[in-house]
Amino acid sequence: MVPSPRVSVILPTFNERAALELLYPQLAPVVGALEGELLVVDDGSPDGTAAYARTLGPLPCRVLERPGVRGLASAVLDGIARARAPVLVVMDADGSHPPATVPALVAAVGPGGAEMALGSRAVPGGESPGLTLPRRVVSRAAQGLARPVTNVHDPMSGFFAVRRDVVARERLAPVGYKIALELIVKCRPRPLVEVPFVFGPRLAGESKLGRREMVNYLRHVGRLYAFAARRRAWSTR
Repeated sequence: MVPSPRVSVILPTFNERAALELLYPQLAPVVGALEGELLVVDDGSPDGTAAYARTLGPLPCRVLERPGVRGLASAVLDGIARARAPVLVVMDADGSHPPATVPALVAAVGPGGAEMALGSRAVPGGESPGLTLPRRVVSRAAQGLARPVTNVHDPMSGFFAVRRDVVARERLAPVGYKIALELIVKCRPRPLVEVPFVFGPRLAGESKLGRREMVNYLRHVGRLYAFAARRRAWSTR
């Protein structure tokens, strides 16, 4: 009988084969030491990402294909539904999220006692050399829009560890790609700790952040404003 993993690392992918080939040798020993599994959630990549992921080993690696479906947040939610461990780690497959930070995130929600550990570029020790100047400007503007609903330093981060039971607290329905922000606002993990990390350049491929994702982010934040307002109204009754 295959033992259940202690940690499930969820990697949403679309056309990430070249990056995954470079990332896996760094990630495998880290996840193996944590007695974890890798879950690749692929949105029908035409570059053969899913087929390549199926060849990976010896680290336990499962592949969930979603042909005809696109969306980072929904890919993460589908990965959470299929993950087998009590601790979930979500990270990008492009190499911008360093595998070396994964143990610190997991330790924070295990022995550390936090319900969620957010990889942060905005606390001491965190940096973002992998962001171009235009993306820095966009990120700062997006952070400002999120301030009314959360006081974390880096609400735009997509690199985090969370306990499975925390995710089950609310129905999640993010628009776009900021699943961590959705979790923070709706599920209210307490305590939440921010773990510094250095956001690096992509190992391969191109960023998928475009105008459509920016519009979706505005819609998402609007929904979270409404959610927070309803919660405040209920709490005062």
